[in-house]
Amino acid sequence: MVGMRDVARVAGVSISTVSLVVNGTGYVSDEMKARVHSAMEDLDYIPNELARNLYRNRTDIIGVIVPTIRHPFFATLTASLQRVLYQHGFRAILCSTVDVNQDVDQYVDMLRRHMMDGIIMGDHTTYPASYWTSIGRPLVAFDRYLGPGIPVVASDHEGGGRSVADILLRSKARHVVMIGGPREQFHDIPRAGSKQGRSAKSLADPIQPVGGGLDTTFPTVRYYLTLEHALDQAEVRYEYVEAGAVESLEGYARAVNHVLDAYDDVDAVVSSDIGAAYCVQEAIRRGIRIPDDLQVIAYDGTYLADAAGMRLTALQQNFDRIAELLGRRIIESIEADEERDNARRSARPSGGGKTKTGGGGRECRDRGAYSATRLGGQGGVSEGEDPHAGPDSVAESAMDGNRFVHTVADVIPLYVRIGETTKPN
Repeated sequence: MVGMRDVARVAGVSISTVSLVVNGTGYVSDEMKARVHSAMEDLDYIPNELARNLYRNRTDIIGVIVPTIRHPFFATLTASLQRVLYQHGFRAILCSTVDVNQDVDQYVDMLRRHMMDGIIMGDHTTYPASYWTSIGRPLVAFDRYLGPGIPVVASDHEGGGRSVADILLRSKARHVVMIGGPREQFHDIPRAGSKQGRSAKSLADPIQPVGGGLDTTFPTVRYYLTLEHALDQAEVRYEYVEAGAVESLEGYARAVNHVLDAYDDVDAVVSSDIGAAYCVQEAIRRGIRIPDDLQVIAYDGTYLADAAGMRLTALQQNFDRIAELLGRRIIESIEADEERDNARRSARPSGGGKTKTGGGGRECRDRGAYSATRLGGQGGVSEGEDPHAGPDSVAESAMDGNRFVHTVADVIPLYVRIGETTKPN
């Protein structure tokens, strides 16, 4: 078996020089590098990846934690994310907690023991921020807030909520039903409701720019709350019907049947692609005319939006851009972590500074102000807008309730895809 010693002998250099070339560490002249690479090629030498990673304290493995890959949203996102990571030389370990009945602890433990270089966290967690910031290893959050210093990539759900409201109000909808996950995820909204199934507490107060004051780690709930606030303002009746946890796909079918049985005058349903697809199919079965009698709007815009029997009007999330930014943020965090480790190793005893806890992510190079202009008018998404056009809305801000505190937040616009399930206006 060919080893570094053989390469060093043929190249006429020391073993340490071969090691520096193989591991990409330290300074080696171009002439020396050429000699080592030539010897490696002549000997058909293949570096021991495990040994090289141990030397570098790297595995080139990133954990991607999601609740389930049964859901089309997470299936679509993880497919894009694995492709992005692979293009940058990383492999993804897919950790779907519900599918294997495991908590996030085991994956965090793998990160602590350096069995992974970082984690992209896309699952719901009840752990406090102190748990995540105490890990002190590269972390990036997707569509949720984990703690100060941990980069966040999220879609602009407030803009999405405004766009849904705009479609419904322009079409003169009078009774809207939203079908979604457990309302307890909204945290600050009491379970006991007043008329129309709403909280007795006014929803107008929490809906401020960037969504201040909400006691939740879920940016996703902002689209429901933004939509409810807009319907409140227009005095349009609405309900919120729970479909169960994200992995309970059958819960959407039950919720749709309940809505169509319980509300004779419902004329608009808003749900994820799953709920919207079930709704279209059940309405067709019952002889309900779409969109004349019932409008249906999907939120996500996955492949399922084209497999419902009618082309769904959908709020399209930009999966490729989300994956691209998640990949960039975690790789930046890993590289920053590695740089700090190298600096500590090479620092004199009197030198060195404190290291940051949390994600360690660098500030985005193309950071700009949160831009409502890209989202059209008052922050809604323009119909048919190219999701790849223009810069992303990237912000660093404080967090009060569910606002981001001292962290890099990439906010990605959604766009409206008009289909056959809403009225022309």
